[in-house]
Amino acid sequence: MAVELAPQLTSATAEGAARPRHVAIIMDGNGRWASERGWPRLVGHRRGAERVKQIVHACPLMGVDWLTIYAFSTENWKRSTAEVLGLMGIFARYIKREADAMAAEGVRMRFIGDREPLDPKLRGLMDSIEVQTAGNRRMNLTVAINYGGRAELTRACGRLAGRIARGEIIDPTEADLAACLDTAGHPDPDLVIRTSGETRVSNFLPFQAAYAEYEFTTTLWPDFTPDHLERILARFGMRDRRFGAA
Repeated sequence: MAVELAPQLTSATAEGAARPRHVAIIMDGNGRWASERGWPRLVGHRRGAERVKQIVHACPLMGVDWLTIYAFSTENWKRSTAEVLGLMGIFARYIKREADAMAAEGVRMRFIGDREPLDPKLRGLMDSIEVQTAGNRRMNLTVAINYGGRAELTRACGRLAGRIARGEIIDPTEADLAACLDTAGHPDPDLVIRTSGETRVSNFLPFQAAYAEYEFTTTLWPDFTPDHLERILARFGMRDRRFGAA
């Protein structure tokens, strides 16, 4: 069920209610946002990239120090060649343009997903900004590019099987599998947000988000402002998270 945002912040914000440490976002609706205005879909993707910049800047101010965003899925290759190439160009320009700002603001940027099919120049930019921001601690930004949860789990199982075969692990546990995921060392998301009114999880962090809270909003990603995020975080603070306990 889609959730509409209230016009004013809730009292939970003022009272300092619990905030999620790690927020993950499925940034949906860029193409529709542009199409509704009679513009090419890539205009929506460019506007969406600008929105990422605003949300990343706002997160530490709201008590969120881990943000994971779904930028390009393994299924997105099915889109037109022009759109895929345009998206890859947007990713490259974003990394080039924001690298110094992220370093200055204390943002550590990392990527998850299968990098092999990506253009070597883009992979080089990804490697470069990961190295440049590796020492930052104020904010952690993880970008999922060519990411699919099932593919990640398949890779992780292969890594785990290798460790078992080498005798490094005898009785594998959930923690052992988690250590083989792309997100090894990252905390699990507390809250997953999907924009645009869709109510699917779309193969995003299926293992990591097993106990996450979910929020679905009809707002399209290019219209999703820090105020929208603030209201969702306030509602998160009202939830009773029992993790299976009575």
